[in-house]
Amino acid sequence: MGLGGSIPPEIGNLSFLVSLNLSGNSLHGYLPKEVCSYNNLPRLKELQLSNNSLEGEIPLSLGECPQLEILALSYNNFVGHVPVQIGNITSLKRLRIYDNNLKGTIPKEIGLLNKLELMRLGFNELSGAIPNEVGNMTSLSDLSLSNNSLSGPIPSTIGNLSNLKHLVLRFNKLNGPIPSAIGNLLILESLYLSSNKLSGELPYSICKLSHLSYLLLSNNTLEGRLPRCFGNFSGSLTIFHLNENQFSGIIPSTFSKNCSLLSINLGSNKFHGQLPKSLINCRSLRGLDIGNNKIQDKFPFWMEGLPELRVLVLRSNKFGGNMSLPSRTKFLFPRLQVFDVSHNEFQGTLPQRFFNNFKAMIEPVEIENDYFLDDLEMRLFLKGQDQLIKRLLETFTVIDLSYNKFNGTIPPSIGNLKILKYLNLSHK
Repeated sequence: MGLGGSIPPEIGNLSFLVSLNLSGNSLHGYLPKEVCSYNNLPRLKELQLSNNSLEGEIPLSLGECPQLEILALSYNNFVGHVPVQIGNITSLKRLRIYDNNLKGTIPKEIGLLNKLELMRLGFNELSGAIPNEVGNMTSLSDLSLSNNSLSGPIPSTIGNLSNLKHLVLRFNKLNGPIPSAIGNLLILESLYLSSNKLSGELPYSICKLSHLSYLLLSNNTLEGRLPRCFGNFSGSLTIFHLNENQFSGIIPSTFSKNCSLLSINLGSNKFHGQLPKSLINCRSLRGLDIGNNKIQDKFPFWMEGLPELRVLVLRSNKFGGNMSLPSRTKFLFPRLQVFDVSHNEFQGTLPQRFFNNFKAMIEPVEIENDYFLDDLEMRLFLKGQDQLIKRLLETFTVIDLSYNKFNGTIPPSIGNLKILKYLNLSHK
């Protein structure tokens, strides 16, 4: 609907009202303090006002809604603090106030909501520490506080949330180590801690999280070796991003035959050794980025037959040898759109057979929606500068063979790549 104007205070007179849903309109002005105050709306269980243009502070009177189970105020222009009085709504099961302009700290009284199953306060301007009292909310299944300015450590009490499936804390200023208590979250499926200031080594207890599907720890200062169990996770993991950290050692070599990984990004770390050949078990893999490490290996010809691979970034490592060797694979990289092997030590002639077989660069390949596209992160050198790419379109095609030791001529077969957008063959 397209309702406009403000919410009339007389709405508080509807003493038998159980559900009020005004989401997706063009309402503006303040949320009237008459909502729930002075015993108004005593039966109200749902208050859904998302996707409007409401403004002002969230009224303290919401703490007087004794039966309220769902409170949804997302995608508005609310300002001020998260009211302490929200802790009084002990029947609350779902709390959504993301994408507003809230400031201040998360009140410790939030821990009184022990029936709460979902709390999303992301995309605000909240600051301060995550209160330890969050650990009292033992019914929580979904906790999202992303895109704020939260600081301090991740509280170890978060390990008390045994029902938690989704933990999203990315794009904050959280620091310190990942607490070992994270291993208590045995049914956790999503762990998003990217773009914080987390440091230290990964706790070995993370190996207990056998249901993880999304693990995103990129853009922190985490260090040390990866636990070998990460290879064993490949049967459940779909997104595995640890890029922009200080991890070292070798990449785990135990990717299982039931590998379900769609995207692996280990770029900009200190990994060394060889690229594990067990990655061939990941038949659904869409993207692999191990750029800016210390990997020393030959070109992984064994990856040519991966049927879904669209992004292969090996830049700035110590790969070497000849890329123009004969291949036994009939269809080489049939869906590849991004091929970056720049800043390595490859030699010999340019790999003409790739130019003959990069079908996704010869004609557009339709890209269906999948999880890989939602969480894509890769760094490429385009238009003279380092760029972070977060979305892969079907017309985005790149070949970068620059800063290697290739010789000879540019083969005419490069003319087959009719939809190639970026080609870099430059040299020192």
